[in-house]
Amino acid sequence: MPGCDHGRVVNVTLDDSDGSVVLVKLQAETWELNIWAPVADLARLRDIRQADWDSRRSIAVGACAGSSVFWTVSEDQAAILIGRDDETWDMGISVPIETIDEIARLAGERL
Repeated sequence: MPGCDHGRVVNVTLDDSDGSVVLVKLQAETWELNIWAPVADLARLRDIRQADWDSRRSIAVGACAGSSVFWTVSEDQAAILIGRDDETWDMGISVPIETIDEIARLAGERL
């Protein structure tokens, strides 16, 4: 999946709203994305490298704007796909794979 390079820096914040479900806030200079997900599900993102887009694999974790969120990887970039499923998504962004590693690390600390 080709992607735009919005800069290599994406800030990651996990907001403990009620403990079991958190708000993942991803921010770059020109955009912000908010995803709600259970902490335990976010910890599953440690396996992002097995969710290879070329093999049509993804990890379904979280919700954004009332839609499901799918996480996948292609080469050194991760893609976050928002929509009904990972094939007919409505919005997608590419971020450095290290961004997903950081989300999984922060979620793991909260388990």
